[in-house]
Amino acid sequence: MTSEAIAMGHAAPAWTDVALEIGASLADRAAQHDKDGEFVAKNYADLKSRRLFSAGIPAELGGGGASHAEICAIVREIGRHCGSTGLSYAMHSHPVCVNVFKHVRGDAKATGALKKIAANELVIAGTGANDWLASNGEAIEAEGGYRVNAHKRFVSGGPGADLFVTSAIFDGDDGPEVLHFAIPMASGGIEIQRNWDTLGMRGTGSNDIVMNDVFVPAEAIVARRPVGTWHPMWDVIVPVALPIIVACYVGLAESAVTYAVRSASGKPYQASAIGQMRNELATAEMALEDMIRIVDNYAFTPALATTSDVLTRKAIAARSVKAAIETASEIVGGPGFYRGHPMERIVRDMRAFHFHPLPERIQQEFSGRIALGLDPIEAR
Repeated sequence: MTSEAIAMGHAAPAWTDVALEIGASLADRAAQHDKDGEFVAKNYADLKSRRLFSAGIPAELGGGGASHAEICAIVREIGRHCGSTGLSYAMHSHPVCVNVFKHVRGDAKATGALKKIAANELVIAGTGANDWLASNGEAIEAEGGYRVNAHKRFVSGGPGADLFVTSAIFDGDDGPEVLHFAIPMASGGIEIQRNWDTLGMRGTGSNDIVMNDVFVPAEAIVARRPVGTWHPMWDVIVPVALPIIVACYVGLAESAVTYAVRSASGKPYQASAIGQMRNELATAEMALEDMIRIVDNYAFTPALATTSDVLTRKAIAARSVKAAIETASEIVGGPGFYRGHPMERIVRDMRAFHFHPLPERIQQEFSGRIALGLDPIEAR
């Protein structure tokens, strides 16, 4: 359905049904993308043809009108079929959804960005989590903006992106600060490396990106913050983004459980293991559903306590997803140990869950410090 049709008042598609409809095609290509380590370009083309990249943008801005919960459901469904596509799509979707949060609170810049994305079905790749509080790179003031030199890592979906959302450090008169900006991926000086050769999520195309004297116009700057300290912007980004990312891995676990139950047909001695696996899956599903409840379709009030609650549930989901998939692998047995079997790929893809913020031990310290009334991140 076109954005024009949606804007005229026609019913928006059932977005999870759209994801399900293309799921078989995504699954058919998953093994080859994993084997070759090549970006899921054809899968992105399928998503774009169904306007999934603008699904989460409000209908009045030309998008599909999907809620935050529906975006999570789309990612979860895609993740069941191809983890790499689900994760890359999640990395596009969460900055879109952060802009929706800002739009509903009257941020004109966010509204303009969303209109542009919807009108052109633009795709985003970014580096927010990897840059985290410190960022990297150098921004030097220039006429009309800044010149940026930086080396960015883990840029999921980079080969299929139109927009690059990242940050760099500007050392101005008032001291160093992190500048956040969005620029075209085709900007002069942006070089996508071909160095994504990893254990899992091999089709995400999460190559390094090198920025060589890239011009960033002043109007492209969307936020400024101190270097290395917690900023309230993260109390928006973390709650909005993490359920979308977690949804991909819950979809992976659901797929693993399906394979395991199918392989255990006629094997009653596997009943206990299946029960254990399903308990772990239910725990992960409940953690995700509670994260979505907290966000409340962007109605939540940003606060450190809310961020801690979401991070805690991410850690619970990660532990339970891992346990469910490991048990599923044991139930499937030897066949799932061979390259090319979906279970073998799921086991490897699941390992990436740990690296999304915050890894459990860091989350525990973060949440513990908040409970004690301390700053969430200790100054080092």
